[in-house]
Amino acid sequence: MARYPQGGGMTDAGRERRERVRMQAAQWFGEGRPNAQIAAELLVGVRQVEKWRQAWRRGGAEALRSRGPHHRPRLDDAAFARLEAELNRGPAAHGYADDQRWTLGRVAAPISRLFGNDYTLPGVSLLLRRNGWSVQVPGRQAIERDDQAVEVWKRQVWPQVEAPRATWAPGSASPTKQAKGTGRPKDAPGAAGGTGRR
Repeated sequence: MARYPQGGGMTDAGRERRERVRMQAAQWFGEGRPNAQIAAELLVGVRQVEKWRQAWRRGGAEALRSRGPHHRPRLDDAAFARLEAELNRGPAAHGYADDQRWTLGRVAAPISRLFGNDYTLPGVSLLLRRNGWSVQVPGRQAIERDDQAVEVWKRQVWPQVEAPRATWAPGSASPTKQAKGTGRPKDAPGAAGGTGRR
């Protein structure tokens, strides 16, 4: 993996170069040239040219202009303090009256609304962990839980359901030859008859 500058690996010069390519494509769209020909001339994939043409149909050449770097900066300390104040107000203050827990998706919503940053769920998780937040397991148990019944089930029912564990014993992968020490005693019936499949 590599770390790219400005989130996408595209410098200002690189963005200008790509924009010139898209503007050339826009001119050729206006002339009615086919996608395959444009792709070959510009040394890009046909699928990319198709996407550009769709954008061009919706918004003309302006739709193909560069919008600058895609990366938005991480939240600084002041921004995170503001987010933390919002989280401390609780989920109900943000419209989640049904369940009073913060999920990663719920935390992503105020981040997007307050700061315009669209974090992925792993990104939200990383942001929270970096700032001392951690995953919490609900402290309450279900009202219906009967600890005594659970213990009875563990002691009496589970052993009957659970498959017996295989014990270790030396064996052989060969279907015709037994490993040393696992054969019949010499005086056992059929011992002289050789080995065979069981």
